[in-house]
Amino acid sequence: MTSSTAFRDESGTARLLSRVAKAPDALSLFAETSEHLRKLLPYDASVWRAVDPLTGLMAAPIRAENLDEGGCAVYWECELFTENVNLYRDLAQAPLPVAGLRQTTGDLPARSTLYQDFMKPRGFGDELRAVLRIGGRPHGHISLFRNRGRPAFGADETRLIAGLLSPLARALRSFAEPPVAHPLPDAPGGPGLMLFDASGALLSVNDEARAYLEDLPPGPTMPSALGIQVPAWVHSTALKARAISQERDHGQARVRVRTRAGRWLVCHASCLREANGVPGPSAVVVEPARTSEIVPLIVDAFELTDREIEVTQCIARGLPTGRIAQELHLSPHTVRDHVKAVFEKVQVTSRGELVGKLFTEYYSPPAEANMVRVRVS
Repeated sequence: MTSSTAFRDESGTARLLSRVAKAPDALSLFAETSEHLRKLLPYDASVWRAVDPLTGLMAAPIRAENLDEGGCAVYWECELFTENVNLYRDLAQAPLPVAGLRQTTGDLPARSTLYQDFMKPRGFGDELRAVLRIGGRPHGHISLFRNRGRPAFGADETRLIAGLLSPLARALRSFAEPPVAHPLPDAPGGPGLMLFDASGALLSVNDEARAYLEDLPPGPTMPSALGIQVPAWVHSTALKARAISQERDHGQARVRVRTRAGRWLVCHASCLREANGVPGPSAVVVEPARTSEIVPLIVDAFELTDREIEVTQCIARGLPTGRIAQELHLSPHTVRDHVKAVFEKVQVTSRGELVGKLFTEYYSPPAEANMVRVRVS
């Protein structure tokens, strides 16, 4: 890389980060980043995903550019059920969470089932993928594609993306912060239930699940024989459960998302077994998330330290300063310093306001754009 090229990339990256810092929500962040990144690093198609930082599973929202509707299932089948390179779960733990397919395979992309089954049929010759990671947790995925015949992604481009990962992850993390509280409409009467067969096709769905699906953020979906458009992240959660049952993956098939109305939901899946022990359909349950499942996302968004989290938990229990000092083996003066720091980060002025802001289940909705699947030149 020449000095002039390095300066151009650095100044372009600075302008990009300045613009995306003003994004009000995840979809706007993805759109702004893609628009400006394309000028620094050309690509033909892309996918931008939020992920659940506690499980690493794809969540919502998702922005797909120049990709057809039918590829999500194939993409995640390759990710979860084949021996592949640059898997997201591996990149999330890697020293550098960004890699190009042709770089990794020594310019032999056919070694990858993703290339054979997803990329080649769509005319793609290379993929550069990255995990938006901060504080040891993933908050998003980026997947950039170039058509066959174009140059592969190079080391300089990998470094350029690497410099964006932490700032973008920090911005995504901040969107978990709750705005001013307001009442939400009633949730459906019970858990939503969906049943998927071994191929990932939707077999049945109850009325509660239909109601939840209607309030989910927009994003890539897959059609079903029941006339329901299944969100890509719901489908991938069902596939994750099947992969775990076949011992091809580990962890939890569990993901948290926020509806358009602002309610936090948890989607969790498990694979049923037939009488002979063979894996059968996957059951996916969607229901309101408990406060205990959301608070870790909220406190992470405010960048509280471990000690500040402990102090906050004591405040939520109603403990006075003296009792907090005793439990945490701190001086009252140190506790007051921590409380002051928490108040400043969360932007509250009282303990009651702090508890209300972090531990209530009723948050106002984030402003989400309607268009997420786009064609760009």
